[in-house]
Amino acid sequence: MFGEMDLVLIGGVALLFFGPSKLPELMKGLGKGLREFKKAQHDFSEEIKKTADVPEVKTTKTE
Repeated sequence: MFGEMDLVLIGGVALLFFGPSKLPELMKGLGKGLREFKKAQHDFSEEIKKTADVPEVKTTKTE
């Protein structure tokens, strides 16, 4: 997705905006957010698979 120069440029701009003391904290928060997003995405796809595997139950009306 990104090349090496793109990542270096983004890192340099982030360093200028946030400074060296805030950058590790920012990256930690970003990593945590990505981890939670991937977990939610995995849980959602597992729920869809589980729902798709359930056989349909036919109901008949008895009068």
